[in-house]
Amino acid sequence: MSDIDGMNVGLRWYIAHTYSGYENKVKASLEKIVENRGLGNLIYDIKVPVETIIEKDGDKEKVTEVKIFPTYVYIKMIMTDESWHAVRNITGVTGFVGPGSRPAPLSEQEVIDINLESVDETKVQLKFSVGDEVSVISGLFEGYDGVVQSISEDLKTVTVLVKRGRRDMPVEIESEMLKLKN
Repeated sequence: MSDIDGMNVGLRWYIAHTYSGYENKVKASLEKIVENRGLGNLIYDIKVPVETIIEKDGDKEKVTEVKIFPTYVYIKMIMTDESWHAVRNITGVTGFVGPGSRPAPLSEQEVIDINLESVDETKVQLKFSVGDEVSVISGLFEGYDGVVQSISEDLKTVTVLVKRGRRDMPVEIESEMLKLKN
């Protein structure tokens, strides 16, 4: 029995380290190898955790996808010589995460903390934050400027201290109606 087969602890999540920017290539290559060699009984799932970020600035939206853990590919597999070689010999893989050359499986708590089962999520970001000066681009207060006082947790409404004459008035405005003042 080889050293790798002796490490078999059943179906667990492992982390393969890759060159920067090779995460999706490694995932695609491994999926192809699993299909071609019939390794579906050893390698069950492959993930490159990403987060979709939507940046809003008034009526403009910019969607970007950001890797949560750059240079890492998460693989749910049974560690055997065959599965180890399949992963290790892919172009772009530098090795498994673990002490020395021994792949270390993630603990159940680490899988829960990383939330691997539902890792792809979308986050909305606004171009402005509390204290920034903004312009109202539509609605009742269109054309007015103000300072952001607070932002709701769901990022849909913003309380702005609008300058009206000699008085500042707090107004709750939808975030799509605001633009960061240049």
